[in-house]
Amino acid sequence: MSDATMIPNAESPAGLSQIERVIDTFTAPGTTFEDIRRSTSWWLPWLLAVIVGLGFSFTVQSKVGWAQVYDNVLHQNPKQMQRFDQMQPAQAASVKNIGVKSTQISAYAFPVLGLLIAAIVAGVLMATINFGFGGKATFSQMFAVYYYAGLPLLLKYILAIITLYAGLDPTAFNMKNPVGTNLGYYLGTGTPAWLTSLASSLDIFNLWTAILLIIGCAAVGRVKKSSAAVAIFGWWFILIALSAGSAAIF
Repeated sequence: MSDATMIPNAESPAGLSQIERVIDTFTAPGTTFEDIRRSTSWWLPWLLAVIVGLGFSFTVQSKVGWAQVYDNVLHQNPKQMQRFDQMQPAQAASVKNIGVKSTQISAYAFPVLGLLIAAIVAGVLMATINFGFGGKATFSQMFAVYYYAGLPLLLKYILAIITLYAGLDPTAFNMKNPVGTNLGYYLGTGTPAWLTSLASSLDIFNLWTAILLIIGCAAVGRVKKSSAAVAIFGWWFILIALSAGSAAIF
């Protein structure tokens, strides 16, 4: 091999480290997502998500308790509370026991469930960007984009941990909406469930994540940011509508 052939390889940039990628996600996100085209490694944001997720679950268990979490869910949903009150005592006790255990298991199974959710989202976004907008993203690239774009959500759960240790009333804790970074957090139990769901979806950290997904999808898919925005906000609005509709029915 000639020296002339070897020169381009010698001068090619080494790329970002995992730590640099995480930092740049908050300070220069475009750099992080462009680097994903070079390497689709996602282990560090996944590891951070596991640490924060398990820390949040442990804090909820020690400061609130899973039985109280279940009671709060009932009291925050008048329809569910009404159905629960109409049950026979033995049936109600059985339903509560199952609910408490399933809540605890799902909370600590987050590392595995998170991978499944990431795979589904990555597949949907890849199909949307590639077939809907002529993109060239791969599944592994979208998988990495998902985890890096989700880093701001870790800040939300760190805030939740802080508020619990700061003395938040356990009876006021909402597992699905643990921090007041959206209007839904401040609505009373008398508010229609669909409106609370809608207001809760419009969260500061959700919006931040959506913006990062737009940047990431545009970078790895090689499409315009406007096209990526249509894809991301389109799916987001669909999910918001489904969530609000489900809350209204159940």
